[in-house]
Amino acid sequence: MPVHDHSNHGGAMPPSPDKTTAAAAAAPKGYDTYLSDMHVGMEKMMRDMHADPPSGDPDIDFLAMMVPHHWGAVEMARLVLRDGRDPIVREIAEAILAGQQTEMQGMRGRLEALRRGDDDYPSLSGNRGP
Repeated sequence: MPVHDHSNHGGAMPPSPDKTTAAAAAAPKGYDTYLSDMHVGMEKMMRDMHADPPSGDPDIDFLAMMVPHHWGAVEMARLVLRDGRDPIVREIAEAILAGQQTEMQGMRGRLEALRRGDDDYPSLSGNRGP
């Protein structure tokens, strides 16, 4: 399975004007709102990922950036549930909502424990909460 490069969220080259015009003509009503909301969400995700200054601890920095990254996936899933129509894509989005929210809860708990210097938060392979 190929690895997705997350280093350029929001910074991809825009499509050529010809492709944009053709895609816009074929897009369903309301697509402009969907696309605008998607871009706003991704910009927020990137700001939030870089909001905390580096801590000097790779574990803390990883979790501090991953929580907003997963939030971005949740927001994308919500948008496709609002505007998408394909039943399989909607099923994938529902699974993302459930899974990412659980993951964020576990990451937030572990991040808080690491910042406190505690080691009392359970392993993510078992119980995800206190």
